[in-house]
Amino acid sequence: MSHHQPPASPPDTKVVLKDLHFPEGARRGPDGALYISDVYAFEILRIDPHTYEHTSIASVPNQPSGLGWLPDGRMLIVSMRDLKLLRLEPSGEVVEHADLSSIAVGAINDMFVDDDGRAWVGDFGFDYYGLLEREPDADPLFGPDANPPSGHVTRIDPDGSVHDAAPDMRFPNGIVAVDEHTLVVAETLGFRLTAFTIGADGTLTDRRVWADLATAAPGGGPISPDGLALGPEGTVWVADPGNAGAHCVEQGGRVRQHVQASQACFSVLEFEGSVLCCTAETSNSNYATAHATGLIESTAVALAP
Repeated sequence: MSHHQPPASPPDTKVVLKDLHFPEGARRGPDGALYISDVYAFEILRIDPHTYEHTSIASVPNQPSGLGWLPDGRMLIVSMRDLKLLRLEPSGEVVEHADLSSIAVGAINDMFVDDDGRAWVGDFGFDYYGLLEREPDADPLFGPDANPPSGHVTRIDPDGSVHDAAPDMRFPNGIVAVDEHTLVVAETLGFRLTAFTIGADGTLTDRRVWADLATAAPGGGPISPDGLALGPEGTVWVADPGNAGAHCVEQGGRVRQHVQASQACFSVLEFEGSVLCCTAETSNSNYATAHATGLIESTAVALAP
């Protein structure tokens, strides 16, 4: 994406961590800490949720993104550009868990890992980074001539085997399970959240629109959903870089709450009564690698009826 316009209204948030490059993949770990990928700093950060002191726990040269955990507590890490799913061992060694290159195209991105250790990972569907290398100021997703091909959601079983779970997705992005049988995927360029029924073996069926977001933004414009997180009462928090904020969305598309951030929000997480937004000036890799505009912003929330 190119640079996003600053928000029209003042932010609801306060900055709790700054000097990041591009924070993504926010998750609460099994130890209660906050974990993020700083994509263009090529590292995973463990963050104390009370002091926001942070430590780098792993280096990922091909860009980290989605995070999750196996039942035994080992972390899984998406390595975007080499289409690998990595595993952080207790020793601190980072090893390959799965190779997605037989299915995924371009780069892989966000991820959800269930309690059984099955992972679902979305891909770009085209060579986003190659295009930016050729045209540094291009906007391959939202530019006037942008029309990228569809991507996939790949399922990775605990043994590392890979399966094409959902083809023909319009830039699959954030993924979350709203209950044990329902997986919801953000289709950024489809302006919607799409649901699937999760079979006993992890197969995804009964594809359906969970929330149409084409006119759901403040003022009636579209929400281009990015990261997702589970909200209260079966809702989903949706990161929305185009409108510099996040929305709590019900099944059917009603927006229960909007949080205004100071800049584009790419990942969101509800954490101990607050909503955390991972924000940056832009997701353009050429700019974000050179400029540390990334922030974590926080605000307390009480869900409106």
